[in-house]
Amino acid sequence: MNATVTKKKTANKKAAAKDIKEIPPQKQNKQPGIESKMDPEPIYDNGKPGLGRLKGKVAIITGGDSGIGRAVAISFAKEGADIVIAYLDEHEDAKQTAADIKKYGKEALLIPGDLSIEKNCKKVIDKAIAKFGAIDILVNNAAQQYVQKNIEDITAEQLHKTFSTNIYPYFYMSKFAMPHLKEGNVIINTASVTAFKGNPLLMDYSSTKGAIVAFTRAFSEPALERGVRVNAVAPGPVWTPLIPASFDAKHVEEFGKNTPMKRPAQPYEIAGSYVFLATDESSFIIGQTIHPNGGSIINA
Repeated sequence: MNATVTKKKTANKKAAAKDIKEIPPQKQNKQPGIESKMDPEPIYDNGKPGLGRLKGKVAIITGGDSGIGRAVAISFAKEGADIVIAYLDEHEDAKQTAADIKKYGKEALLIPGDLSIEKNCKKVIDKAIAKFGAIDILVNNAAQQYVQKNIEDITAEQLHKTFSTNIYPYFYMSKFAMPHLKEGNVIINTASVTAFKGNPLLMDYSSTKGAIVAFTRAFSEPALERGVRVNAVAPGPVWTPLIPASFDAKHVEEFGKNTPMKRPAQPYEIAGSYVFLATDESSFIIGQTIHPNGGSIINA
């Protein structure tokens, strides 16, 4: 990498959120996308110190190698938590996330694998317990999406892939985590504004996000009987690798401009919602969905 490119990437990482208004056309050809290939690169750390609100905690974050997951991992580490990152196969992104976590003096355990396979979810839980002896926070976050304009073009294979990636692991991870979670521990599920507004280009993806909201509500009561709080976050448009990996270059260029804020969020702008739900500051919030979406009005 030459000095000019390095300087540009460094500048992007330090850019203000308003700079995200301008996104050049771009396209990636593999899901869920590679963060290091994005222009501008997402900003996942706001540069502000944490307050120690998660000191001594252990958090598992699926899809924690990039995008929202990486921003949540960084924010949790800044608040004092050790982090387990479960991810598919984006090894370089995962290594960068681990380096950022360690920068704040916390441990990072990387576990690659396809979480649509139930036994891989159990492996994540087992390895986390073997390494840290406890789990305090589970963030179900990993997802993929595939654009189709017509329902006739959504094949059975695509439908199965979207649901097995986006919702099955939420059940699997929660099921295997629950025996290890104690009173006061939390599960946070990543939904989406598409669960409430839909997206005509993402019919199957929107359906899985609606399922996540319903799962959060349904699971919150039995989990609460065991002292565990379950909530969800439904972000609006966020500049993550899923975007250039899903949409054509023109759509990417216009991404987020239809919100009242006229831009997509940087991942770090979403992470605070997860920190809030992970701490005792949200102790009376159960089965709810928080909406950091740039001003879109949602009837939840």
